[in-house]
Amino acid sequence: MATSGSLTEGQNLEAPKLQGRALFESIGSPKKIVAPMVDQSELAWRILSRRYGATLAYTPMFHAKMFATSEKYRRDMWCEHDGSKELDRPLVVQFCANDPDYLLAAAELVQDKCDAVDLNLGCPQGIAKKGHYGSFLMEDWGLIHKLIRTLHVNLKIPVTAKIRVFPERAKTLEYAKMVLDAGAQFLTVHGRLREQKGQKTGLADWDVIQYLRKELPKDTVFFSNGNILYPEDISRCMNEIHCDAVMSAEGNLYNPGVFNTDFINDKEKTFPRVDKLLREYFEIVKSCEGSHASKIAMKSHFFKILRPFLPEHTDIRSSLASMSAKSSFQEWDDKVVKKVEDVVQEIFKQPDIEIKDVVVTGKVELWGGSYKKVPYWRCQPYFRPVNGVTGDRRVVESLNVNIVKSEETQQGKRKAEDELVNKLQKDTKISNL
Repeated sequence: MATSGSLTEGQNLEAPKLQGRALFESIGSPKKIVAPMVDQSELAWRILSRRYGATLAYTPMFHAKMFATSEKYRRDMWCEHDGSKELDRPLVVQFCANDPDYLLAAAELVQDKCDAVDLNLGCPQGIAKKGHYGSFLMEDWGLIHKLIRTLHVNLKIPVTAKIRVFPERAKTLEYAKMVLDAGAQFLTVHGRLREQKGQKTGLADWDVIQYLRKELPKDTVFFSNGNILYPEDISRCMNEIHCDAVMSAEGNLYNPGVFNTDFINDKEKTFPRVDKLLREYFEIVKSCEGSHASKIAMKSHFFKILRPFLPEHTDIRSSLASMSAKSSFQEWDDKVVKKVEDVVQEIFKQPDIEIKDVVVTGKVELWGGSYKKVPYWRCQPYFRPVNGVTGDRRVVESLNVNIVKSEETQQGKRKAEDELVNKLQKDTKISNL
């Protein structure tokens, strides 16, 4: 497919574009990043997240070929307010792709409305396998290099990339070096394997991310993704990994306050009340005129914001389930938003609400952070249950099992060593007889 205005490798762009560290500094050296999420990091959610502390945002993953060739797809996914300097910057637009020409054509359509274009190399879903993109390109390094290099050479703005890790550290390091060599100016590492998704998500491996940070060139702009539950986890991640910034996906979706690191002790900002956050988000969606994606995503965001609240108020859950993108804003307001506000306002009329409305921090766990007990009327992390056991308990149990196994292994080694010493001493005595 031919693209307009394309350059061949070796040609110079009219004006030099910022790269690497200079690019990072030009957009304010952001530390807290809204991850690219399919149908979830759309305009309205990015605006909300910035209000709660995010300093850089990625768009949802767009399909490059469809974005380049389908006007309807572009209209559904992108509007005139996306990438506006007043509302939506700094911004990175992410595409999935397996064809360099389509990728370049799509990127050229947005290059004047964003600060960089990102190649998705991490999506682990079945649709990515079927379409041969995302993490299912991990074995095709030649194609990945060509995709990134095409944007690096031809685009007016920089290209970045987000990757997952291989089981082998050395292979992951070579993979990361290849991505950087191709021209990626930022590298985001999601510390999970391709197989870690859904109920198999598990913990991201910070040790692998830290290893990459240590082994890659020091001037690499390096972002970490994974294991962000609470605002404190962001500074913990930066201190342990020495990354430039921290990206959050699911943590941000269930509680945008996860980015409010400047207000650690202010629960109104770090664990906002669901009624207040819901109203704020709803009003943002209403203001995003022309953003079809924001209206489509609203129901999913409502369910995530209200995740701890709905089991206690099943009537509101039923009302929310009946809504759709075709429902009027007035219906959304009357049937869901106002009902949530009424319920929470009644909760706060209780005489002992100051005792009940407390966030309690637990002991430091083996993974390095602490779980918190948060009232159900406040936004909080979601721990995906598997066979009735929530993710937080699975992590603790798994780490405990690993420690026990490690101790048993060490005990076994010590026992074997003692037996060997005893045997040598016995043999020595016999030989001296």
